Amino acid sequence: MTFNIQHKDPESSARAGTITTDHGVIQTPIFMPVGTQGTVKAVHQQELKDPIQAQIILGNTYHLYLRPGTDILQKAGGLHQFIHWDRPILTDSGGYQVYSLKGMRKITEEGVKFQSHIDGSKHFFSPESVMDIQRIIGADIMMAFDECTSYPCEYRYAKKSMEMTHRWLLRCIQRFDETTPLYGYSQTLSPIVQGSTFKDLREASAHFVAEQNREMNAIGGLSVGEPHEDMYTMTELVCGILPKDKPRYLMGVGLPENILEGIALGIDMFDCVLPSRNARHGLLYTKHGVINIKNAKWQDDFSPIDAESTALTSQVHTKAYLRHLFKVEELLAAQIATIHNLSFFLWLVTESRNKIIEGNFASWKKEMVKSVSQRL
Repeated sequence: MTFNIQHKDPESSARAGTITTDHGVIQTPIFMPVGTQGTVKAVHQQELKDPIQAQIILGNTYHLYLRPGTDILQKAGGLHQFIHWDRPILTDSGGYQVYSLKGMRKITEEGVKFQSHIDGSKHFFSPESVMDIQRIIGADIMMAFDECTSYPCEYRYAKKSMEMTHRWLLRCIQRFDETTPLYGYSQTLSPIVQGSTFKDLREASAHFVAEQNREMNAIGGLSVGEPHEDMYTMTELVCGILPKDKPRYLMGVGLPENILEGIALGIDMFDCVLPSRNARHGLLYTKHGVINIKNAKWQDDFSPIDAESTALTSQVHTKAYLRHLFKVEELLAAQIATIHNLSFFLWLVTESRNKIIEGNFASWKKEMVKSVSQRL
């Protein structure tokens, strides 16, 4: 994997670049739709390409390990072949999912013992086994196994967790470097910076991660309930330490305004379940603000869902019609809403890239943050 920066915004740390993988080129900044279990819920792969314009999607090691399982994925020739997707894929390590299991897991130096949320069966993840699983999944970008701490988190625990994550990272690197890809194309391993919202821990973790000299780096453990300003403070701090010539990935972020602020701080890659999950509950994102399409105010609004959307469904279907689909619980409601939201998120990062290239991203971002965060 290679990364090249083409343009930098003169008034912020935003940059426009390209990530080149064996499955194609990714123009940054980029948002990655979340396809946790081998599918981005409610949309077909062809719709991910057009109108959504997804350049890379995300899968999850924990969920894919449980279902369909590594045997099936290996027989299929990897996740790309299994889901018929010929563009890049990134896989999370499963660390966040294991963290969210709480009472169903036990973390030790060796790894994590956990129970499946599906049937209660017992399993074990180690840094080594997570590397092996991601080799079988065949993602272009593999994430290191880490512990994601909760918020708020006591300093002592955050430090202990971060240090263990660093030791796990060294084990991940060793396993990654002593194994080879299974399907004839290269894979990249990305470390993850941790440290909760403690500046000294974030600094230490960012320096440790930078010293590993991998092709890209990620920032984890944010967007877990902390105030947005804390997220931005930690992101700015870490971006000032991580190598400038390598892509930076802010994991699990976020809302449109979070993405815009993250880009301004020097982040290149984002992912979040919010656009697709909230779409299934009738929450629509637009450049003018957020719409709850289930509200009665839209029941006789026959204007397009969003005449400015890149998705044709948003241009031709009315707010009244989409509200009706939600009220009668038609499956088409989730499809139209998800296509709309993901199209908007991809438009947002693409337009951010255009503004960086034009040299006026900072002023545009300031006005756009106000606009996208208001309720309509």
